[in-house]
Amino acid sequence: MVAGGSLLDLVWPRRDQGDQQAGGPTLQDLAKPPNRPVTLLLIGVDSDRLGDASNKAAPAGPANADTLMLLRVNPSGPVQVLQLPTNVAVQLPGQQRPQALASLYRSGGPALVADAVRDLAGLPAGKPDRYLVMNRGSLRALVDGLGLVEVNPSRTMRYRDKSQNLTIDLQTGLQRLRANQVEQLVRWRDPERPLESRLTNQEEVARGLQRELALSQPELNLADLVAKLQGQVETNLSRTETLGLLVAALAPDRELSFTTLPLEPPSDQATASDKGPGKVAQLLERVETLPDLFWAEPATPAP
Repeated sequence: MVAGGSLLDLVWPRRDQGDQQAGGPTLQDLAKPPNRPVTLLLIGVDSDRLGDASNKAAPAGPANADTLMLLRVNPSGPVQVLQLPTNVAVQLPGQQRPQALASLYRSGGPALVADAVRDLAGLPAGKPDRYLVMNRGSLRALVDGLGLVEVNPSRTMRYRDKSQNLTIDLQTGLQRLRANQVEQLVRWRDPERPLESRLTNQEEVARGLQRELALSQPELNLADLVAKLQGQVETNLSRTETLGLLVAALAPDRELSFTTLPLEPPSDQATASDKGPGKVAQLLERVETLPDLFWAEPATPAP
């Protein structure tokens, strides 16, 4: 981590005192964006706060990873987002049975998740550069800081689970959602397409948040928002690095480019007993053989 931090000191150029302009601060006044691509592992966990003894979700217990995304923030070009299905089966060294990728956060925190993601996506050693763990409370706090987020749900969504104290009631079509409604959207699963619908909704919310953050400049005090969220997230990003990534990701005309980890088609050979609750076959999905240059690092100019 010390070596990685030293390397990233070369990625984020220091700000000059002369960069500050007269008048109110612009987005570019906050921090310098990185001058090389930076890969960030975003882990969304299914608890209201970090460290909660119970996630009050399903499966019950300590927090699991509910959302996993790799973000590559480039100095120019789109922000690349690789969505990782949390029900992919992974086999840890020394373990007899595979387990869901989501459960690795419960047993080993962000470091173990990062190791598994590196292997799954074929990332080089030392990647991802940074990680960010958000809980449901920090997601709501982020949306509250923005006021409302514009999204376009593809269908009406209704669901109720008394054991989780969860009620989802959303209409289809373009609309602006409050914090609790955004949480409902990311938690919704279509019973007929549970994996695909969850990934689609996560993408819709990510695009809405990026669009809202960009449109809110310069009225939104981004530095204050980051400061308010610091106590509600777990990360090895410094405040300066966080602001630098946001400056890069919110640049004019900067788009999000989404990719999903390719999975093998479901197997038809599983027996009925293999498909019961908690069985390995229900984990899951298996990763396809990836091409050699899957999500390859972009070329960087020589110094």
